[in-house]
Amino acid sequence: MEALGWDEAEFEASAVRDVQDLAADLSAEQLRTLADRLAEKKVVIATEVGGGVVPLDPAERRNREAAGRLACLLAERADTVIRVCCGLPRILKGEEDFSKYD
Repeated sequence: MEALGWDEAEFEASAVRDVQDLAADLSAEQLRTLADRLAEKKVVIATEVGGGVVPLDPAERRNREAAGRLACLLAERADTVIRVCCGLPRILKGEEDFSKYD
């Protein structure tokens, strides 16, 4: 929000966060439909859940895989992709010019 100069109300109107949670139990076609719908937002935030120890529970593994696939589908549709690790942004796709989101 700070980088975009948005307050909480602007953020809620133009962005969505924790989209990885929306991917749970969706088929490939449902993931594509969800990605199309989410791509209409100016900002989409997903928490990376694919790192670390692979879960033993098959349902958790499927949901983790679905979250990763959704992130890939969103990245395909995005003009800009930024990965934030330890608070440090890294541009993976696009430019660092945030003024286009005003």
